[in-house]
Amino acid sequence: MKNPLKKSRIPDTKVFLARELIAPFFDKYWHFHPEYQLVVILKGRGTRYIGDDIKPFKEGDMVLTGPNLPHVWRSDNAYFDPANNLDTHLIVVYFPEDFLGEHIFEKEEFEDIGKLMKLSARGIEVSGKTNKDVTQMMKDLVKLEGSTQLIQLLQILNFLSHSKDIKPITKAEYINLNKESEKDRMGEVYEYVMKNYKEKILLEDVASLANLSVSAFSRFFKSRANKSFSDFISDVRISHACKLLHEEDINISEVCYESGFNTLSNFNKQFKDRIGKTPLSYRKEYLESFE
Repeated sequence: MKNPLKKSRIPDTKVFLARELIAPFFDKYWHFHPEYQLVVILKGRGTRYIGDDIKPFKEGDMVLTGPNLPHVWRSDNAYFDPANNLDTHLIVVYFPEDFLGEHIFEKEEFEDIGKLMKLSARGIEVSGKTNKDVTQMMKDLVKLEGSTQLIQLLQILNFLSHSKDIKPITKAEYINLNKESEKDRMGEVYEYVMKNYKEKILLEDVASLANLSVSAFSRFFKSRANKSFSDFISDVRISHACKLLHEEDINISEVCYESGFNTLSNFNKQFKDRIGKTPLSYRKEYLESFE
């Protein structure tokens, strides 16, 4: 069986690591690490989980995450079936907080990049012309070596620090309270929901998976995810509904049931509460943006 894409540690001989990776699917496990991470998806689709934010992703998705911000780019279920002959492609850059020396981003020359680094604690989504320009810069980056590669990374960060095509991802109040020892527990919960969101998910079953009582699990999950478990499931389902509204020519009721909702009225209400518009209006505005 082929292996998924996984994070590689930065070798001791290098200041940072830039890699272009192709594999059947992305690393499906929720995780966090001490390095900054800049990633652009060149091929592949699924759902992106960053801190307390859930959103569909596709080709062109570009994100900068700060140290220890939990995340996973979870490929759609179709990618895990070898019979579908699907694959994924990305460029990822890892660099530590002190890759240019301690407190470097506090220096006057790095003031703008320093502000970018602070904002990355919430995760930063890159769109528009900046996305296209930085994608090409990242493609060039992986082909370079030595000091020219380091200079290219600085040019990318400087370019991003002066762009208006960037916005934070998580809520301002989000704080990662997860512990290294809890990665597997939270990862199993996320993976279970991602596999089963179309079906009825019982709190008792997930609490048992986490080896906690129902009340203890509810407290544990809310403190780590910045939302209740029921809200998390709803967000996962709404995210999938958005993906279907983008990509599939099916009616709203089919989107509703394919996303795990039991009634159309409940789906419409939750969709409007979270997205700010009805599913029909959302689809119409999305399609009009390409005209």
